[in-house]
Parts: sequence; C-alpha cells; structure tokens
Amino acid sequence: MNIQALINEKVSQALEKAGAPSGSPAAVRQSAKPQFGDYQANGVMGVAKKLGTNPREFAQKVLDELDLSNIASKTEIAGPGFINIFLNDDFLAQQAESALDDSRLGVAKEVPQTIVADYSAPNVAKEMHVGHLRSTIIGDAVVRTLEFLGHKVVRANHIGDWGTQFGMLIANLERVQQASPDSVSMELSDLEAFYRESKKLYDEDEVFAEKARNYVVKLQSGDEFCAQMWKKLVDITMEQNQRNYDRLNVSLTRDNVMGESMYNDMLPGIVADLKAKGLAEEDDGAQVVFLDEYKNKDGKPMGVIIQKRDGGFLYTTTDIACAKYRYETLGANRVLYFIDSRQHQHLMQAWTIVRKAGYIPENVSLEHHAFGMMLGKDGKPFKTRAGGTVRLAALLDEAEERASRLIEEKNPELSAEEKAKIATTVAMAAVKYSDLSKHRTTDYVFDWDNMLAFEGNTAPYMQYAYTRVASIFAKAGICMDNLEGAIIINDEKEKALVAKLLQFEESVQSVAREGQPHLMCSYLFELAGQFSSFYEACPILVAETEALKQSRLKLAALTAKTIKQGLALLGINTLEKM
Repeated sequence: MNIQALINEKVSQALEKAGAPSGSPAAVRQSAKPQFGDYQANGVMGVAKKLGTNPREFAQKVLDELDLSNIASKTEIAGPGFINIFLNDDFLAQQAESALDDSRLGVAKEVPQTIVADYSAPNVAKEMHVGHLRSTIIGDAVVRTLEFLGHKVVRANHIGDWGTQFGMLIANLERVQQASPDSVSMELSDLEAFYRESKKLYDEDEVFAEKARNYVVKLQSGDEFCAQMWKKLVDITMEQNQRNYDRLNVSLTRDNVMGESMYNDMLPGIVADLKAKGLAEEDDGAQVVFLDEYKNKDGKPMGVIIQKRDGGFLYTTTDIACAKYRYETLGANRVLYFIDSRQHQHLMQAWTIVRKAGYIPENVSLEHHAFGMMLGKDGKPFKTRAGGTVRLAALLDEAEERASRLIEEKNPELSAEEKAKIATTVAMAAVKYSDLSKHRTTDYVFDWDNMLAFEGNTAPYMQYAYTRVASIFAKAGICMDNLEGAIIINDEKEKALVAKLLQFEESVQSVAREGQPHLMCSYLFELAGQFSSFYEACPILVAETEALKQSRLKLAALTAKTIKQGLALLGINTLEKM
C-alpha cells in the first residue's frame, strides 16, 4: 500500500471540508526527522494564504476534519501550519504483514500504459564505449521498474545504422570479402580498426572513395547487394553489443533494435506534409522549419533544416519520424528518451515540430531523461591513459579483475568457482550501481576505489547487506517463508524499520514517474541503515520470547526480500553468500 498516497487523499478531503478550494494540494511528504512524525502535510499554508486566513487556525480546522482513525496514533500542528502525522503501531504491523504475504511486497500495479523507452543507441561498425553505459543502464533500470508496475514497455534501441559512412564500410567489406572470404568475421572482430581502415581508404584512395559514394546511393535506393552487406555489418555489430548487454544483465535483445534505417521510407512524406501544412519552407535550396520558440543570436526565429539542398535528410527529420511512429504505430501513451543532456535542444526542436504538425497529441508525454557526462577523477571526460575512448568490454574486464582481487583478499577459502561467480556478480553490480546511485542529470566521476568499496552507498555494501540478512536464516536453519505468529512492534527501532520498509512502493513509483534510479538506490541504502540499527538494538535469534523472535525474523525476511527486489529493479543480482 502507498501510505503517502492514502494520507494525501485523507488530508485533501479534510482540506476541502475545512473550506479549501477543490483540488488544493495536501503536499504530504515523508518527514525529514522522527520528531516531526512519519509524514508531514505541508499544503495548509499555501491554501490559508489564498483564503487570507491565519495558517495555524486553518490547520486546526483541517485537523478537526481529518479522519486518520486506525492509521495515525497522533497528529499535531507544528511551526506556521505544518501537520505532523505519527503512524499507529498496529496499522504499521498489519501493513508489514500484508507486504510479507504478497509476492509483490505490497506494491500495487498501476493502470497499464504503453510506454516506449529509447535507450542505449550504439552505432553500427563501432564498438560500444563507456559513453553508451549511462544511457544503457539508466534506461534499463527505469524500464524494469515500469514493467514491475504493470506497464507495457517497448524497448527501443535506436542504433546508428544509416548514413553516408555506410558507403565506405560496404566498399571495404566487399574488398575484405574478395581477398579472403573466410576471414570476414575475424576482420570485423575489431570493429574500431575496420572503421578506421575504411575511413583511411576513403580519404586516400579516390577510386575507393568514388565506389563508396556510389554505394551510399545504391543502398538508399534499395540495391540488393548493398543491403546484404549492410545487414552483415549490423548483425556483427549487434552480436558484439549483445555480449556487453548480457554481461551487464541489461534486458535489451536483438528484437529491441529499432535503427535509424527503420524510418527511412517515412522521411520524404514528412517533408512534403510539413510543406503542405505551411510549417516548412524553402530557404537557400534547403527545406527549413522556422521556430519562433527558438531564437538565433540576432533574435530571429531559428531555422531547423529537415532536408538539405542535395535532397539528403537530417537527424531532426529522423527524430520527427521516430516520434510519429512511436505514437501512431506503437500506440505510445508516454515516450521516454535516455539521451545525454547535450542533445536537449535538438530533441526539443524536433518535438516542437512534431506537436505543431499534430503528429502527437498533447496528452501523450514526450520526455527527455537527460544525463550528464562520465568524467575521470581529473574532472575531464573519461578516457584511456593514451587519451582514447574507453571500450566498454575493456572496462567490464577490468571491473572483474579488480573484484576478483578483492574477493581473494576477503575470502581466500572459497572455491575457485565460487570466487569467479561472486567476482562477476559484484563487478557488474559495482559498475551499474555506482552510476545509478548518482542523480542522472549531474556529471558522474568514475572512481574504481569508491565503486568497489564495502562501505557507503555502493553495490558491494548493498549486496553484503542482503547477504547478512539472509545469513541469519541460514545460521538458524529457518526458511524465510515458514514463519509464524504476528508482527509486533514494541521498540522504536522496530517501528523505524517497518516505516521504512513500507515506503518501498513510494520509491518504485517515484523512479517510474521521474526516470531517476538514484531514488531507489537512496531508499535501499537508508533501509540497510535502518536494519543495522534494528539488528543492534533488537536481538533476533535470542529474543526474550518465541513470539518476538518470529516477529523479528519476519521483519528480517521482509528486509531481505525488499533489498533483493529493489536491486532486481536496478538490474542487479544478489548473492546468498559473499
């Protein structure tokens, strides 16, 4: 149950009965400190100001109308008109009991929507590098959360599989194939080298360059040979990318690929339609949409080119087609783009055109969930020592090596097989959690030491927190699912733990609503802290009575299940022992 939503509804009803205009916000929030209760209603002051009345007097009127029987043990007015709400112990215990009995831990499914999420988006004939990491793992965590809430999510991996560079790539692939038909896949195992070689041939060999330019035209007009070669390049690239996705426990598959090429046939029609609607006009031979919403440095409407003078289309044209397709063909109610913050203006311009053309109605939400850059400790973009781009596969290899050394130090007695499994699980979790735990709009400083630390808000700490709770049951030889008796709250630390456990649904919903996985990381970290305080203050296996022991075991079980489920929504696996 979402307790915040329940209290919000009750306070809203009381506000209206006390004379507030209908729909006045109750603004119920979790309290920052225990002395202010579990929740605080902050909407009274704003309403009192509008009504021209004393806020504390109005707060009293609201309290007189507020029915929180069986939910709150106490309510009080604080400061200029805040309402502090202290939850009833029996209510908390009942809710915890319900959550433990529910495979979804009390999280209700939402009214299902069709949500299209655009994330990852690597380029064809290039290896994935660290720059693709943030989009891939942030997008995947949000997608998993939305699916958990019952939405139909369409994963869209908008790969860069079209453009003039394919002429030179096809020409080079043909050259390699003619020279040695059997070694094509070997040649392409190092995609970066193949791309560089193609570019060098294009720049230095005029005959090759001419052939490459011809192949671009042929590919775009549907030539069978060029289409076959193009498909081979896409297949080899996506096969390599899939290895990275699988290692990282990212839920993307080949079926989710929706490359730029998908929208190709739509582009001429879109340009014609924008012209017919009077939105696009010819300017210096190109087709341009002038947007009043964006001004150039002279204060004039900014021109967005949708077709070049030579007839070629631009990324903006593709992005217009892409948005249109997601609404018209995929039936999206909500479209999320996990694309770096530098692309913001470009996306906003494309969407302004989409709205003006009437391709997508206002009730369908287009959301740019932007993220900052990945930086090294020096505050500059994260690069190799030689200054090159860091390959994603190389980064994951290094994470595994470092985790292996760490596991070796901490648990040398484990079998080689166990060490390898733990190292891989911890390494992938560390790479993901370290990024996911930061607010996505800020630049993120990549730091191996922090990432693999067993203290602080890190993956190893969270995985260890789960293992520690699970080990209580292993030690006692008790199964988590075979506990008896009722949950009893007779200590402040028990109450604090239960209150935090029951905020899980609020965290899940906020990640889904705001596209911010760090909210789940913060919640899980706070939950682990509350469990530690409870564990120190409230003996579990040597509790004074059997009833108390069973109750505390139930709280431990609910904690373990909540941590495991929360990490699973982030795409992170837990371990039964570390």
